[in-house]
Amino acid sequence: MTAESRAELVRAEAYRLGFSFVGFARAERLDEEARKLEAWLRQGAHGKMAYMENYFDLRIDPTRLVPGAKTVICLAYNYHNPDKPQDPEAPKISQYAYGEDYHHVVKRRLKALLAYMQEKFGQIHGRCFVDSAPVLEREWARRAGIGWNGRHTLTINPRAGSYFFLAEIMCDLVLAYDDPIRDHCGTCRRCIDACPTQAISRSGYWLDAAKCISYLTIELRDDIPEAFRGKMEQWMFGCDICQEVCPWNRFARRHQEPAFEPHPELLTMTKRQWLDITEEVFQKLFRKSAVKRVKFQGLQRTLRFLYPQKKPSTPSKSNPDALNPI
Repeated sequence: MTAESRAELVRAEAYRLGFSFVGFARAERLDEEARKLEAWLRQGAHGKMAYMENYFDLRIDPTRLVPGAKTVICLAYNYHNPDKPQDPEAPKISQYAYGEDYHHVVKRRLKALLAYMQEKFGQIHGRCFVDSAPVLEREWARRAGIGWNGRHTLTINPRAGSYFFLAEIMCDLVLAYDDPIRDHCGTCRRCIDACPTQAISRSGYWLDAAKCISYLTIELRDDIPEAFRGKMEQWMFGCDICQEVCPWNRFARRHQEPAFEPHPELLTMTKRQWLDITEEVFQKLFRKSAVKRVKFQGLQRTLRFLYPQKKPSTPSKSNPDALNPI
């Protein structure tokens, strides 16, 4: 069986499993990306994400993660859900966290794809990754033809925009490799101009993560710096601003994954109900969600920062607007 025919079988099975795009890149050391990563770390653009400094050699060389690796299979899984909170004053959550934690949902399908490959092609050594290991996902996606890395640094596909998760299987199976997609951002600066914290550099393609709202609401464990007061536009977990303004997302289509549907109460909650949220309600709303990563105390910290004039309180019978436990 040729590398081309094997690639087509893998691609067809990936689509059957629900992936939107599939591409194949040669597993090789990322020397240019290594230099860029070093410069980014030297400038402290990773904020307090100290883990970004760890396992540097693994990040730039797939054969360190999977000895004998020949191919990086790159996949994209759609999560786009255009539904918004009904209360315009309610705090906002990034679309990717509406439903079940994507790490589990996508990983199940990756494992199914790897099992298919092992059944079809014999003994294969491979590993599955979903934003859970030192892998430069966006660079592999670019090399595999999934999309280009836009000015906001996210991967953009010309047929679907950017609302998708990236995942990889690194394996020792040789497949026919795809060509990268050229950059189509042109002179557009919408993401740069729309970012309220100026996290994206003036020319784009470089992100100061320490200024990114996603970092401030998820990664940062300390108090949010006062410099960002009034600039976070009601985002309490993650941020979609640079994607919302991107012209390429006019091609985005709603996902077809039941596990990504939000809890029935999530988008109907009012600002007052969020401010009065209890830990019991938090656990039930986000039982399987990626939002659990920040814990109840982390979400309260962000709510206090977004709405300093009204601190979260415990619901009582005298407060009819408070949310009863689900």
